[in-house]
Amino acid sequence: MLEKALAHPTVFVRDLQRAREFYERLGLTVSAQASTGIFMSAGAGTIFPLLHRADFTPPSHTIAAFQVEDLRATIEGLRARGVLFEEYDTAGLRTEDGIADMGAYRAAWLKDPDGNYIGLHEPPRA
Repeated sequence: MLEKALAHPTVFVRDLQRAREFYERLGLTVSAQASTGIFMSAGAGTIFPLLHRADFTPPSHTIAAFQVEDLRATIEGLRARGVLFEEYDTAGLRTEDGIADMGAYRAAWLKDPDGNYIGLHEPPRA
C-alpha cells in the first residue's frame, strides 16, 4: 500500500522563521505554508515540513538524513554558508573534520537551531 508513497520526516521547531532561514541556508526552498508550519522542498520531490511546537524538546538522535553524492564537497559548501558540523570521538563514533567512516558509507551530522540532528551521508559502497 505505501510502496509508492512519499515518506518524509516531521521536524518540530520553536521558531518557524529562524528554522526557515536555517533550512534555506542548507539549500531547501519553501513549497507551502500552513497555519501550523512551513513545508520545505529538497531533492527528488522530498517534503521537509517544519512544524511549530513551543514546548518541543529535541530528540537525541538523527531525525532526518540527506543522501549526497560528494559528502566532502557538500560539507565544504555548507561550511561556507556558516553551517557547523558535529565532531565525535567516542568508542562507537569518531569523526575527522566532521566525517565519520561508517564502513559501507561516510556520514556527517549537524544540528538545526532547535537542536534537531540532521545527517548527511554518501550512498553506501558495494
